[in-house]
Amino acid sequence: MASSLDVHVRICGQEIIKYDLEIKALIQDIRDCSGPQSALSDFNSQIKEKFSKLRLRIQDLEQMAREQDRETDRQAILAETESQQRQMLSNQTAWRKANLACKLAIDNTEKDELLRGGENQSTRQRKATKESLVETSSNITESLMSISRMMAEQVKQSEDSIGTLATSSRTVQETNEEFKNMTGTIHLGRKLILKYNRRELTDKLLIFLALALFLATVLYILKKRFFPFI
Repeated sequence: MASSLDVHVRICGQEIIKYDLEIKALIQDIRDCSGPQSALSDFNSQIKEKFSKLRLRIQDLEQMAREQDRETDRQAILAETESQQRQMLSNQTAWRKANLACKLAIDNTEKDELLRGGENQSTRQRKATKESLVETSSNITESLMSISRMMAEQVKQSEDSIGTLATSSRTVQETNEEFKNMTGTIHLGRKLILKYNRRELTDKLLIFLALALFLATVLYILKKRFFPFI
C-alpha cells in the first residue's frame, strides 16, 4: 500500500492478511482431516467465522477507499480491496474442494469400518446366538428340574395325606366300635335296671302280702282272746 495511507487503513489491511492466513491454515487442516465427521464440522464452523470476519474487513477497506480525499489513495485502496476479494474467492474455492476431498475420505473410511464392523458384528451375533442357546438350554433344564422337584413334593404330600386319611379312617372305625360296645353296654344296663325294677315291685308285693297276712293273723288272735263269743 502507499505510504500515505492512514493508520486505520493499515490496521484493516493487517487484519485482512491475518484472516487470510488463518483461513489457509484451516483449509490445510481440512485437507489433512481423516475424520470423524464432527472434526470436519468443527473446522468448517471455524472457517465460516473467519470468512465472515474477513468479508467485513474487506467491506471496511472498500468504505475507507471511498472516504479518501486523494484519487491516488482511493485507487490504491480499491486495488488492494479487489485483490483481497479475489484472494477470498480463491480461498472459498479451495475450501469447497478440501471439503469434498475430506468428505470422500471420511465416507470411504466409514465404509471400510462398516464392512469390518459387519464381519465383527456377524461373529458377535453368532457368538451371542450360541450363548443364547446355551442359556436357553440351561434355563429349560433348570425349569424341568424345578418341575420334577415340585412333582416329587406333590407326591410326598399326597402320600402324607393318604396316610393321614388312613389314620383318620382307623380312628373313626375304632370310635364306631367303641360306640357299638357302649350301646351294647347301655342296652344291657337298661335290661338289668328293668329287671331290677320288676324284682323290686315283686318284693314290695310280697312284703305287702306278708304284712297283710301278719296283720290278719294278729287280728284273729286278738279276736279269739278278747272276743271268744263273737
